[in-house]
Amino acid sequence: MPARAEAPVRQVRIAPSEVEIERGPGGVIYARCPHPLGPYPEKLTQRLGEWAATAPHRTFIAKRASTGEWRRLTYAAAQQQGRAIAQSLVNRGLSCERPIAILSGNDLEHALLGLGALYAGIPYAPISPAYSLVSGDFAKLRHIVHLLTPGLVFAASGAQFRRAIEAAIPRDAELVMTDDPLPGATLFSDLLTATPGPSLAAAESRTTGDSIAKILFTSGSTAMPKGVINTHRMWSSNQEMARAMMEFLADEPPVLVDWLPWNHTFAGNSDVGLVLYNGGTYYIDDGKPTPSHFHETIRNLKEIGPTIHLNVPKGFEAIAGALREDADLRKTFFSRLRLMYYAGAGLSQPVWDALETLSIETCGERILMLAGLGSTETAPHALFADREQASQAGHVGVPARGVELKLVPVGHKLEARLRGPNITPGYWRQEALTRAAFDEEGFYKLGDALRFVDEEQPRKGFVFDGRIAEDFKLSTGTWVSVGPLRARFLRHFAPYVQDVVIAGHDRDYVAALIFPDVDACRRITPAAAAGAPAAELLASAAVRGVFADLLREFARTATGSSNRIAAAILLDTPPSIDAHEITDKGSLNQGAVLRCRAAMVEELYRGSPRVILSGEAQ
Repeated sequence: MPARAEAPVRQVRIAPSEVEIERGPGGVIYARCPHPLGPYPEKLTQRLGEWAATAPHRTFIAKRASTGEWRRLTYAAAQQQGRAIAQSLVNRGLSCERPIAILSGNDLEHALLGLGALYAGIPYAPISPAYSLVSGDFAKLRHIVHLLTPGLVFAASGAQFRRAIEAAIPRDAELVMTDDPLPGATLFSDLLTATPGPSLAAAESRTTGDSIAKILFTSGSTAMPKGVINTHRMWSSNQEMARAMMEFLADEPPVLVDWLPWNHTFAGNSDVGLVLYNGGTYYIDDGKPTPSHFHETIRNLKEIGPTIHLNVPKGFEAIAGALREDADLRKTFFSRLRLMYYAGAGLSQPVWDALETLSIETCGERILMLAGLGSTETAPHALFADREQASQAGHVGVPARGVELKLVPVGHKLEARLRGPNITPGYWRQEALTRAAFDEEGFYKLGDALRFVDEEQPRKGFVFDGRIAEDFKLSTGTWVSVGPLRARFLRHFAPYVQDVVIAGHDRDYVAALIFPDVDACRRITPAAAAGAPAAELLASAAVRGVFADLLREFARTATGSSNRIAAAILLDTPPSIDAHEITDKGSLNQGAVLRCRAAMVEELYRGSPRVILSGEAQ
């Protein structure tokens, strides 16, 4: 087996990054790719038609049935059934004013209903299932339904979604269900009975690149979801941007095994779009990186080797752990893998290194790991890192073809702003939010800060430098850059921490609220105490001792008060989706956690016995 430094990278065609820099007044910097974006179809349904004609029997999307066999939807069937559904939607008189809401998660019916909506030119909105199934008050679901005013609402299971429907869905919306329908609901199979005719052809001709394809909801600073308008052009142009960078997509149809929810832009736009645009196959994974569901992901990845694996850092962390323990899984997972790609948060360097080591041990090659930068408002890709820039976690590369990046000095950082065909025109029925999101030149204000890897060599790209809104000043006037500090903290405290929230605004020192990984913490304690409740476990001397030692080591590596954490508290209750502390994808809302747990923040600064000190508090 070759050493890591000597191991070759598995051959994969990735376009080299190029960037032009222009400097404006006031320290503003503009960056763009010198090459234009290539041609792309006005609507992704045109791609579906191409693949249905050239590869009709190829599987487009598949999902396991209860029998364990894969239910497969071919490109030809997807086109035929999608157009039949489209005619049914047109017959109902649905429109932008009365769009489609989808409450349930990833399945074949969800995919077909989305395709039907695209053909018919009727916006659809996949809504986080957690707002219906996990939430206790349905506040976010009510808010979204109020904004949308849907004319048709789909839920795979009537029984499963009954409470949410009764609490939040108006009676004038048609209910469509696959299984155990509620009284008066339409069966999904009924949507397949229409025959496409002139009214559908007319609807298709009215649908342009500027028409709304879907509305994706993302939580903002107010903690209530915002409806991000996604046009047909946004989605289609963004897939051409990805293909221009990932040149190997033209060499073989991609194969994905993906658990990520379609109500998020990463899976719903990037992953589904990547398969559809390039004629690949998408296997819906009913697992997720949690102890109770990850076995299903392992089962699927043992059977199907992906050519690309896209995931959030928590998913890659879980996969790295499973790969260490399972030789059969390693063999299949790496068998034809060309690329790993992460988004949604920063990937820790230890997980990156572990995946690289495991790939070398399994196949003698390193598998390229890439990342980028984007958001729901950018469809989602905006920047890509190439093989040279992706040398370590945190590098986000340079602007994709067709995207202009504007860097504006804000305080001590450079705020990223973006313009291009992939940028949203705004937020659905929220004009004030739309106006606030764009600057005077029409650039979307991303809210992220970037810095050059090397300002003298711009081609080396940019590094994520945190969220502008999360940074704060200590009472001394010293700026604290939360994003980099948080990433460094998570690396240092692995594997005992799931997430951390940084506190210290107008305080004398920086402190941390820690969400521990309870399962990892159980391994610290004697076997007799391993089954203790979380609160008792985290209060034990053994666990507190490990965290105290790690906190002292972390403080010793600090270079000043801005990156030294002087106190921490272990939280024994997980973040709440109803309190807006966390999304269903697992992303923390730092501001919401600090507001909801204000009493614990006060404990950090008044010497509570629950607080763990580094010895550096002044």
